[in-house]
Amino acid sequence: MKHDSILITGASSGLGRALAQTLARRGRRLWLGGRNAARLEETARHCISQGAAVELKLCDVTHTAAMAEWVQGTGGLDMVLACAGITGGTRKPLHPDHPAAEPEPQIRRIFATDLHGVLNTVLPALELMERQPRAADGMRGRICAISSVAGLVSFPGTPSYSAAKAAVDRFMVATGGNAKKAGILLSSVVCGFIDTPMVARNAFPMPGLTDVRSASRRILRGLARNERRITFPLWLAAGSRLMDMLPIRLAEAYYTHQPAGAAGSMPEPDLT
Repeated sequence: MKHDSILITGASSGLGRALAQTLARRGRRLWLGGRNAARLEETARHCISQGAAVELKLCDVTHTAAMAEWVQGTGGLDMVLACAGITGGTRKPLHPDHPAAEPEPQIRRIFATDLHGVLNTVLPALELMERQPRAADGMRGRICAISSVAGLVSFPGTPSYSAAKAAVDRFMVATGGNAKKAGILLSSVVCGFIDTPMVARNAFPMPGLTDVRSASRRILRGLARNERRITFPLWLAAGSRLMDMLPIRLAEAYYTHQPAGAAGSMPEPDLT
């Protein structure tokens, strides 16, 4: 698998940082984007110490024009990893007769980041790779976006996150069939809980919590195998698929009695 030039969003922490550090080595150029300058520079220092050439970009994936300019300005990419994302859950009702719900600014920010931010990364990358020659393996490039097991279910604790991740998975898989014929692999990562700062303050048990390094290795192994959907843990994804086949009232009866994702159990996301 040719991956000498790689662009990663969300590289200032979590999975994006772990992937950058895992990929860093001599002869490889990493284009790293994130919103936190100090943490992004910390990621860069580690990657440079491993021999990689690093180009940094302070960016917000919700900015369409800026993202297109950045991606197209690289001149050519073997791999793109769209890792930027946020999460958030419902809040406790302020009145006994009110429902648990997400504030509108949170809903809009999650969709802007987790869905439109992915599109702002993937679409210019597709356009760029279409102009590239095929490598020895017949591929022009690989583009990977992070979805979630949450996207397999209509989970009342995280409505916007579940919906945005479902859209990411469907878009990547559905678009990937035609893209593969042109030598561009589109992969969706359907993962469970990964031990990153994004979930560290969740006030509930997280079944199947995966170490971020193990998650990075699994994703890169899947890309090397040209997997269109990279799924882990398999048992959690399978269980989620089965839950989504149940009548809504039965699924909700189960979900509302679980500590995971109960109203107020997740920290409020940074909406700036």
